Formats: sequence, structure tokens, C-alpha cells
Amino acid sequence: MADLKDFAEQLVNLTVKEVNELATILKEEYGIEPAAAAVAMAGPVAGGGEAAEEQTEFNVMLKSAGSSKLAVVKLVKELTGLGLKEAKGLVDDAPSLIKEGVSKDEAEALKTQLEEAGAEVELK
Repeated sequence: MADLKDFAEQLVNLTVKEVNELATILKEEYGIEPAAAAVAMAGPVAGGGEAAEEQTEFNVMLKSAGSSKLAVVKLVKELTGLGLKEAKGLVDDAPSLIKEGVSKDEAEALKTQLEEAGAEVELK
């Protein structure tokens, strides 16, 4: 069973070039049509395995306050629950982290609110 797991691991980690070479070998030496082999192996390669998982947590980064610094400071204060001095510090020190590890929907909502206030925002 361990040998099959190792073999599967090798298949998943093949590069596109290696998949093409394998398809050629399968067709020429074993009579297996390369389209079927490429489709069977391209799934994991194209998907990239775990690296292709959709990001579920986002960090909201303030890149700059823009022209409406006071409005952005007030909004940052409201969104983060910080005091006025701390919120102003975050805005003054841009680029700075506003919220960390939030859902995609929440991150998009925060970004929209901050951009409407005049800020430049990035999601990471």
C-alpha cells in the first residue's frame, strides 16, 4: 500500500512537461491514447494540489488614507473598535494591518467601506 501512495505522490507532483513525456511513452509503448492519460493526470497537476485551495482568511491592509484622512480615521476607529489615537496611528503609519484573519465577505465589505471613505486598501 505504501508503494501505491508513493506512486500517487509522484504522479501528483509531475510537471506539465513530465506529464507530456509520460503521455508519449504510454501511447508509443503501451498503446494508451494520450488524451485519456493527459486528462487523468492533468487534474492534479493543473489543480496544484493543496496550493490551489481557495483562500478562506484575509487580511485587510490600509495602503494609504487618500485625500479624506479624517473620514478614514473615523471609519478605522469604528471598524476596529480602537480609540481615536490608535486609529489615527494606524492611518498615519500606512501601509498597516486593519483586520486580520477575516472571512472573504467581511474583508470585501471592509474594503468597500474604506474605499468609499477615500482610502486605498489591499486584501491579502
